[in-house]
Amino acid sequence: MIKVTINGKEITAEKGRTILQIAENNGIEIPTLCYIEEIKPYGACGLCTVEVEGMPKLLRACSAVASDGMVINTETPRVKQSRKIALELLMSDHTGDCKGPCSLNCPAGTDCQGYVKLIAEGKYKEAVALIKERVPLPASIGRICPHPCESACRRKMVEEPISIAFLKSFAADEDLKSDNKFMPEIAESTGKSVGIIGGGPAGLTAAYFLAVKGHKVTVYDAMEKMGGMLRYGIPQYRLPKEVLDMEIDSIAKLGVEMKNNIRIGTDITLDEIRSAHDATLVAIGAWKSSSMRIAGEDLEGVYGGIDFLRSVALKNPVKLGDRVAVIGGGNTAMDACRSAVRLGAKEVYVIYRRTRAEMPAEKVEIDEAEEEGVIYKFLCNPVEIIGENGRVKAVKLQAMELGEPDAGGRRSPVPVEGKFEILELDNVIMAIGQRINISGFEALELTQRGNISADAKTFRTSLEGVFAVGDATNRGASIAIEAIGEAQKASDVIDSYLSGETVGYKKPYVSERVITAQDLADKQKVSRAKMPQRSPEERRNDFNEVNLGFDEETARNEAKRCLECGCHDYHDCKLIRYANQYDVCPERFAGDKHNCKKEQKLVYIERDQNKCVLCNLCVRVCEEDVGKSLIGLVGRGFTTVIKPEFADASVTEFCKTCQKCVTSCPTGALKTL
Repeated sequence: MIKVTINGKEITAEKGRTILQIAENNGIEIPTLCYIEEIKPYGACGLCTVEVEGMPKLLRACSAVASDGMVINTETPRVKQSRKIALELLMSDHTGDCKGPCSLNCPAGTDCQGYVKLIAEGKYKEAVALIKERVPLPASIGRICPHPCESACRRKMVEEPISIAFLKSFAADEDLKSDNKFMPEIAESTGKSVGIIGGGPAGLTAAYFLAVKGHKVTVYDAMEKMGGMLRYGIPQYRLPKEVLDMEIDSIAKLGVEMKNNIRIGTDITLDEIRSAHDATLVAIGAWKSSSMRIAGEDLEGVYGGIDFLRSVALKNPVKLGDRVAVIGGGNTAMDACRSAVRLGAKEVYVIYRRTRAEMPAEKVEIDEAEEEGVIYKFLCNPVEIIGENGRVKAVKLQAMELGEPDAGGRRSPVPVEGKFEILELDNVIMAIGQRINISGFEALELTQRGNISADAKTFRTSLEGVFAVGDATNRGASIAIEAIGEAQKASDVIDSYLSGETVGYKKPYVSERVITAQDLADKQKVSRAKMPQRSPEERRNDFNEVNLGFDEETARNEAKRCLECGCHDYHDCKLIRYANQYDVCPERFAGDKHNCKKEQKLVYIERDQNKCVLCNLCVRVCEEDVGKSLIGLVGRGFTTVIKPEFADASVTEFCKTCQKCVTSCPTGALKTL
């Protein structure tokens, strides 16, 4: 036996063992990609370097045999820098998708590819469990999300993107209908409590994840029921409140206490909530309609878009006349104009200062509104609301034309001098934006735009122990999935804060590929599933849900259209775990890359040379452990690749049952078919 010291810890070990073996046996991790116990050390990856006192060079722990009295350090700055460079060199030629572009484009980081695959296999409960790792309201969000995931879906280069959002709501609906609904495991109680102000998508999301982590959570909300804008800003025909109620109830069953009709500054103060809890999260949303700052806005019959939709949701809608104009081009404007149609207005206009192509609303919303009779007036902008006896009579519209692109890439509207139009109306609904009501939160530092200032990584505000997320912060109102994504990240930060430290959110590093339509030219074209709907003639007369939902066969067939872009081995990949641990920047070594097609010569095993880092584990396992030598290194220098021998029936049959090369691969370059 010998004695060595690793990171200040004295260890007695068997003579002849390597530094890596001794470290592993004593719970000390030294990163490696090319070592497993069954085969001889190789030292190919260069990650297992350590520093030994008295030795000028770093040693590779997998092959360096320990000697008595060695003093070893595994995490010195020199060692970390060595590993970082080794990883950057490996990643500079590692071309693959860690995650599908759909998941990367989801603000909540949902594993879209994962749950779509589970739906294709008929595993709906498993799909919901995976979705709820990021989104606790999938049936609701799947119905109303503008699905940025789908805009990134590579299937659109074949024909049309996967219907990812509707598949989410399908799986969630199936779970809600079951007698055994998914419920997450809850950690043991931490004895800590969190007060959340705001019961909208952000507040409910944070409540879900903090409760799962074992904290006592209380949600305070000013309205009669929880749900925020999901309840009071999204019409019933898009999101039935019965569905929302079931999802909120599942959060309450985690032990979350929900207090309604509580207004901060009136019923309770921010300081009182801070005193009652170990941490506080502000997620109050943006509930005030933005003003156009034109003459006539104070006339009777002029409403803010958010105020109008809230009155509809409360089943006490404002009185509308026969002719209604909605100003704006976003989804709120679409919700307002379609609600006005359902309330009986005979002529409903949408006034927008750009063209149809520039409207930020979803295309499907624009089209469905038109099907229901909404009239669009493009390239015009209200300059005055004209009244008579204190009430709206008409709106004066300035003709516009498109000029140069603005900061967001849309062409800026420019007035056409001297060209106006008068449009007679009974009501004007201004759906041009939202802002927050800061009443009761004056103690918090604000941005220049009047929103709550919150650190982008830690979500901390100017008050100790107070965090903030969602529409009320920094850049202002956005889509619900953005607020949900922030709230999920904030729950991790608050959890760390309650443990005595604050670890900010850091976007993980991932490997991404650039794919063109030519790369997918061999894919069979399969049309996107069409969501069944009620007819425009029927649906324009009530607030019942427009979409009828996918049946099981349609959902599974739609899910099977997925190209499975992301890596099958992402969650177990050592390479990407180490890359994030050592904060790599492989762009420093940008240059030529291998560009190889996926290979299936072994029939039951797919090889993706683009992901291979030449650790040689598969070759050595096949030779040393299995005794077959069916794969080997070919070429020299940069051109070196790993190739299997040309397969005959006996080889493929053996590989079918063995597959040790697949299980040994640390990067997902090998995949079982």
